[in-house]
This record gives sequence, structure tokens and C-alpha cells, in this order.
Amino acid sequence: MPPVAPQPVQMTCPACGTPFRAGIYTLVDVSQQPELKQALLSGHLNVAVCPNCQTASMLGSPLIYHDSAKQLCLVYFPQELNAPPSEQERFVGEATSFIMKSLPPNAPRAYMLSPRRFLTLPSLLDVVLEADGISREMLDAQRRRVEVISQLAGAVADGVGFDEVVAANRAELTPEFFATLDAFIGSTPPSQAESRALLEQVRAQLAGEFDDEDVSPEDEAEIAAALDRLAAVPDEELEETVAELRAYIDYGFFHAWTSRIEQQEAAGQLAEAEALTARRARILDLVEELDRQAQEMFEAGSSLLREVLTAEDPMAALHANADHVGEAFLMVISANIGAAQRAGHEDVAIRLDALGEAAVAIIQERLSPEERFINELMLVETPQAATKLLRTNVAKITPALVTQLNTLVEQEEKRGNKPASERLRQLARESGAMLF
Repeated sequence: MPPVAPQPVQMTCPACGTPFRAGIYTLVDVSQQPELKQALLSGHLNVAVCPNCQTASMLGSPLIYHDSAKQLCLVYFPQELNAPPSEQERFVGEATSFIMKSLPPNAPRAYMLSPRRFLTLPSLLDVVLEADGISREMLDAQRRRVEVISQLAGAVADGVGFDEVVAANRAELTPEFFATLDAFIGSTPPSQAESRALLEQVRAQLAGEFDDEDVSPEDEAEIAAALDRLAAVPDEELEETVAELRAYIDYGFFHAWTSRIEQQEAAGQLAEAEALTARRARILDLVEELDRQAQEMFEAGSSLLREVLTAEDPMAALHANADHVGEAFLMVISANIGAAQRAGHEDVAIRLDALGEAAVAIIQERLSPEERFINELMLVETPQAATKLLRTNVAKITPALVTQLNTLVEQEEKRGNKPASERLRQLARESGAMLF
């Protein structure tokens, strides 16, 4: 089936009264035109921008969303159209018949016979995103980013209020936000050239806000190296590599990645540009998941610390919650000790430090002999000192120790902790050699 062109409509700008023509899509078949999906999700499909005053207007229109790979057939009728049921049924029947004729002979069709209907466009978009495996939390975060992008675009179009929107939403202007903005710009269809230009203005003005911070040549080189690795790494190693390079994945990283996509497009290397665009979306998803996990760990540790500190006997409360004492708790303790010291509250820092030492002792009690010895090895300052500790504790070197070391190597590699994984691998090699 050839791509479906937008239907031309004549309209008048509600702000300045200028008459102009715009394009409107009533069928989004992502199996045939995948670029329309991102335009829909970003809120830039069926948006007309006045050529005179740049005012953006949403065009009320019925919509059929079709994805044959996920067997989705979704229908949305804006309530303000007041379309009678017979007209709605005729529209849906004609659209589904048109789609079914374009499907391969052996393709499933049963799902087309009962399209899912939605009273609001956001509820339809939720189903689209959930079919892509995006959680409710991720949906809410993405919706918030889209809302901020819309506010910024509106401020640019109006010519006032941009700085105020930035100030009110500065916490939202994360690397994920900029990656979303770049993705929206790259996926805006040609028929929405005005919308793309507006989003590019938003990006340019935000760059002015964030480019004040000097980036050293060393930082630029590290970002470029991280980008090269993440662009070339096989799919099965991407998650591990993103975890390892998380510290480099920020606004500068995504900006450089987008520039590389645009360079490929300008050179006519469209396949390479599409591959980089898909990889950027996957990296964004992985970063969000890593950050969510880190936030959950921090919140769990913070909750336990609050419970311990508000108890009549904090140390007794800590031991009563020994099963919940782990890495998250130690991380929160360390952060709070640093905050207390910076604020000059040495008495609080001392109390927290005592709780931290008790927490370490609790964790040590749960460890096997092999795990305790590995901790000793990892705490020494140099690899040479670790080798000396191995040689003076030959009785502790067992097959179980080597197995545990290799297990920890795999765990640290998955977490992206390269220094720890390399140190553990060296210890595993030395320990294995000493067994024979």
C-alpha cells in the first residue's frame, strides 16, 4: 500500500485570522508509515501552525491507529465533532476495509473486526505505549516531558514566557528530556515543517541556557568515545554497556548523538541514520530504567534510615531490621554523612557513622567465609597487596572461592562496574592458579 498523504483542509488562524491550508491525517498505519507514530506520540500530528503568527492549533479529527505487528486497531473520535453513530461506523468500516485489503494474504485480520474505541486521545496513546512495553511510571514521565515541550513551544510561538517555563521546569530538563525533544524533531513528518521549525527553536534556545557551562576537551573526547562504543556495540551487549557508561549519558551526549544522525541524513546515508535513531531510543529506555532502579534503591534505604533514626533506640531498631540492611542503606548512610559534614553537624555525622559501621557488621555476619575473604581482598589498596593477602591465606583459597569470584565478575559486568569486574577477574585468575 502506498503511503497515505494528509488530507488538505482550509482553516483560519484563531489568533490572527489568517487563512491557510493544513494537512490532516485520519489514518495512522505504522506498518506502512512508521514515522507517523512518533509524530502522534509527541503531540505534533494534526497540528497546524499559522504561517503568519506561528500560533499552533490542534485539528479535531477522527483517527484510526493501526499496527499489524502488534495487532492493534484503535479508534478515536473527538467528542466535539458530535458525529452521529452511523457516520462513525461508516468511517471505521471504510478505514478497516482499506487496511485489510493492504495486508498480506496470510496476515491475521480478526483483530480488525472489533477495533478498540477511545473517548480521549491520551487513553489511546497509553495503549500504544503499553504495547511497546512501557510501564505506567514511564508513561507518566514521558507525558510530563511532552507537556513541558508543549509549554516551551507555546512560549516560543508567543514570544514571551520562555525563561519562566524553563525556571519552573528546570528539574525536568534531564538528558531524557533532551533526547525526547531531539526524537520529536527528527520524527516530525515533512507535512509538519512548521512544527519542526518551532521545536528546533526550542532546542536552540535551551542550548543557549545550558551551553554556558564550559566543556573541557577531555570531556568532549570522553563523550565521543562513549558515543562510538554505544553506536557500535552489539544489541545483546547494549544494556551492559549503557550501565557502564551511564555517567557520560547526559544532554551533551544526546546532542552529539543527534548531530551524528543529522550528518548521516545530510550525507544521504538514511539506513545508518535510522539505525542510530532506533539505538538512541533504546539507550533512552535503558537509562530511564537504570535511574528508576537507583531511585527505588535510594528510597528504600531512606525509608529504613528514617525508621531507625526515629526509634527510641536506633541501634536496636537497626538490628531489628537486619534483613533489610544492604547496599541501599549503606548508600543512603554515606550520602547523609556527607551532607551532615558539609552543614557542620559533626554530632549527626558521628551518629550516622556509628550506624554505618553497625550496618557493615550486620552485612558481614550474613556473608559466607568466601564472601568475607573477597571483601578483605577488595578493600586493600593495591592489586599487589591483594596478591600478598592471597599468598598469606592459602588455606582460604578453595574452589568455592574461585566460583564466587567468577560469579561476582559477571554481576559487576552487568552493572557496568568495569574497575570492580577487572579487579575480581584478576583475583579469580590468581586464586585459580594457586589451587594447582
